[in-house]
Amino acid sequence: MTTRAGFVALIGEPNAGKSTLTNQMVGAKVSIVTHKVQTTRARIRGVAIEGDAQIVLVDTPGLFKPRRRLDRAMVAAAWSGASDADIVVLLIEAHRGITEGVEAILENLGEVVGKRPVALAINKIDRVEAPRLLALTQQMNEKFPFTETFLISAEKGHGVNALRKWLAAELPESPWLYPEDQIADLPLRMIASEMTREKLTLRLHQELPYQLTVETEHWEERDDGSARIDQIIYVVRDGHKGIVLGNKGETIKAISKAAREELEEFLGRRIHLFMQVKVREKWLDEAERYSEMGLDFKDGNG
Repeated sequence: MTTRAGFVALIGEPNAGKSTLTNQMVGAKVSIVTHKVQTTRARIRGVAIEGDAQIVLVDTPGLFKPRRRLDRAMVAAAWSGASDADIVVLLIEAHRGITEGVEAILENLGEVVGKRPVALAINKIDRVEAPRLLALTQQMNEKFPFTETFLISAEKGHGVNALRKWLAAELPESPWLYPEDQIADLPLRMIASEMTREKLTLRLHQELPYQLTVETEHWEERDDGSARIDQIIYVVRDGHKGIVLGNKGETIKAISKAAREELEEFLGRRIHLFMQVKVREKWLDEAERYSEMGLDFKDGNG
């Protein structure tokens, strides 16, 4: 029996649906999904199995015009994910069409991917009528020589099986890269941090979520099979700390409860989750924080 395995990079603008597609293809929640843009910071790898093929999905940060060091490191991580992959899938949103951001990605795409196959996945197809979809498909394929085009709804699962089957057939012959039961290669500490950061992002609708980071500082396995997890939420100013804590600590309690419940479901066991909020004005300029997020600090240089 011949097995196939390889890396597939999902690229696109922020909020195009890359994380949702990763989770849909893997069949489990491995990537942070919120309605705010720029939530995926590290290149999260989810592992999907299709027949004899193992598809390692690299869910890159959204590609956008960077303003700060963190932005630049995220964009560099996205292009690096694309340049290292066996296959690249460009996701665009059906209802937004060819935006300035998509044009900018297309300008760089050929140079980054070389001769490797690139598929186009037009997402959120339930939001537009068929004639508009067909026109968009034609326009995109005139702008770039895509190997295949897929019309999908990552959220509802439409078209995802066809994409997964195509990816499985296109990957190089290779032994599997991960054990069969492993769905993500992120350390559990980072998954725990990402889950908490997702809850913070959903709960706090201001600009604040981009000014904070979560670190899982301590992880203790207990004799009864449960685990104690200690996390620190770093914010850049005192006012932000108050927002995260909320009135009489209500906000942090709600966030902690939601993160703990999701962790328990993900890990299949009891979790004791403890959180602290600390002000660290310069965390956006500290190399250590970037390593925690799986980003390269040097990539943030202008």
